[in-house]
Amino acid sequence: MARHVVVGKGAVGTTLASELADQGHDVVVVSRSGAPGSSDTPKQLPADPRNAVEQRSGAETPAVEHQALDISRPGSLIEAARRADVLYNCVNPPYHRWATDWPPLHRAFLDAAEASGAVLVTASNLYGHGAGSGLMREDTPLASNEIKGRVRAEMWLEACARHEAGRVRATEVRASDYLGPLATEQAHYGSRLVVPLLAGRTLRVIGDPDQAHAVVYLPDFARALAAAGTAPAAWGQAWLAPHHPATTFREVARRFAAAAGVDEPRISRLPGPLLAAAATVSPMMREVRRVSYQFTQPFEVDSSASERVLAVAPTPWDEIVDTTLAWWRAPAHTS
Repeated sequence: MARHVVVGKGAVGTTLASELADQGHDVVVVSRSGAPGSSDTPKQLPADPRNAVEQRSGAETPAVEHQALDISRPGSLIEAARRADVLYNCVNPPYHRWATDWPPLHRAFLDAAEASGAVLVTASNLYGHGAGSGLMREDTPLASNEIKGRVRAEMWLEACARHEAGRVRATEVRASDYLGPLATEQAHYGSRLVVPLLAGRTLRVIGDPDQAHAVVYLPDFARALAAAGTAPAAWGQAWLAPHHPATTFREVARRFAAAAGVDEPRISRLPGPLLAAAATVSPMMREVRRVSYQFTQPFEVDSSASERVLAVAPTPWDEIVDTTLAWWRAPAHTS
């Protein structure tokens, strides 16, 4: 049984750990607290959070082990990856600290993969391509002039250099904005969409709600990450999570409203001057504004090549909507 170490227990890391466990792998999730549960959906901590085990349903489904670790401590990731077959980077520093936090952290992941021999799989995004990239594919140039996009591009180029030198086996999977269970406050298509929609309130969005924008279902992103970690054909290249053809925020909201049996949602675009004013006082909103082109220009993805290599495909829209609504309507989210 392969040992998969997932670093980060946000929405992506938690969904990935669940997918890997369902596939029968030995899974360890590393986070600062070591407590089970996504950081987006806090749960009561176990008595000893340093080495917790999350029991999963199904007699033959392995448990997911949780370990507490401060990955900013030098050498800690080498320790975490010591017996790993695959190491997944699913962490995400605060938006406004990418330029300072990502480079040393990424090198620590590369060092850990090199020391252990584990395949390194990075959960990434499309920022590296930059504005005006057109229909994005695996071979679309990494031409961003925006700081976060440059950081992401440089991370991948450094991983490629080590891979080509035979020092690591590295790959990454890139995704647009995600939706689905566990996509909450940090997701453009999370609580900002579902919560007001179910309550009959106006949905307030950044950018143009009628502009085409590709989205990813979180479990599909997780399946692509898992496949990239175990498919030698995937190593040394970057791949795309399975995306449906781009659609608008309004159309996504209409799908959810129809399935939920509520009125067609009212959608209000946040005024540009308001976003600009928020950016002057909030480092987070300043970084959001810098990538707002993603919601004012076409943001489209062709993931067909990745779907063939990774043997994954987008989940049908009806299933996405029904599963997501069921998750949001569960007692834990409605109480």
